[in-house]
Formats: sequence, structure tokens, C-alpha cells
Amino acid sequence: MKARISIAPLAIALATLFGMSQHAFAERADRDQPVNIEADNMTVDDRNKVHVFEGSVVLTQGSLVIKGDKLVVTQDAAGFQNGVATASGGKLATFRQKREGTNEYVDGEAERIEYDSRNERARLFNRARVTSGGDEVRGAYIEYDAITENYLATNAPGGSKPAAGSDTRVRAVIQPKNDNKPTAAQ
Repeated sequence: MKARISIAPLAIALATLFGMSQHAFAERADRDQPVNIEADNMTVDDRNKVHVFEGSVVLTQGSLVIKGDKLVVTQDAAGFQNGVATASGGKLATFRQKREGTNEYVDGEAERIEYDSRNERARLFNRARVTSGGDEVRGAYIEYDAITENYLATNAPGGSKPAAGSDTRVRAVIQPKNDNKPTAAQ
């Protein structure tokens, strides 16, 4: 059976905010894997625990893959890493992560993607899009929790007012659940 996305009732009422939940979780083994980063250039500020990677950057950790033109990784005192991936020239930064117990992936793209390894949360800013299976969500801001696989999409991050003339609607395409598919014999 394929897990499906459901729109939260508050979302329908507000029309600019919605959540969707799925019944599986992000690949659990990812958090125990090493982080590997490839780039054309790297700058390290070891004292402040800041690493800047530039040029066709690819970060992998298990099934998690984040790509962009630039990635700034900071590390907190507890050793958790935060990354900010950006793209240039009108392109988008991307992320991909396998869902636990399935062969499906969650894919996302935006002008800027912030990933918090402590909370396993991705925040996508500007021209944000997340897909899972045939389902898709678009908005100015999407927050994806990899632990619970819950999403939050809004027309602007933090409830701020979107730019004048911008499309202020969140969009979703949710595929029907087909538990009662007719068999070939019918």
C-alpha cells in the first residue's frame, strides 16, 4: 500500500497554509552515515567551524543528497551541522532523500535550502517545490521534517507578507488513493 498525503483542515480554512503527513518516515540509517561533500573549491574557518564549498557542490549522507552552486556548512558545539545550499543564474538548489521502508524518494528544490542535521529539517525558500510519489507542493516557503515527513507550506516564510504582485497561493497536487483498484478480471 502506498502512503498518501492528506491536507490538514486548518490549511483548507486558511488557504495559504497547509500541512501534509505521510505514514512512513525518512530513511533512518541516513543519520548514522558520514557526510561526504564534493565541490570545485573549499574554504575552511576551523576556529569558527564554518566550511564554504563552491562550484557544483554535492553533499551526500546515506540517501540524503543536497546539490547547489554554493554550500555553507556550520557546526555547533554539540557537533551537529547546518547547511545552506544556494544556486545561481536562475537555477535551483535541490535535495533528495529516500523514505523509510519504500523505494520512494522525497525531492525538493528552491533558490535556497537550509538543512538542520540536529532536527533533520529542510527549509526551502523562494520558488520552493517538494514532490513525493505523484504528489507535489509548491510555495514561497516549504519546511520539510525528515523525521515525521510532515510539511508546512506558506506564501512567505515566518508569516511575512509576500512581495507585491507575487503569486501568493500555495499549490498542491495530491494523487487519489487507489486502494480499491479494479483487477484485470473485472
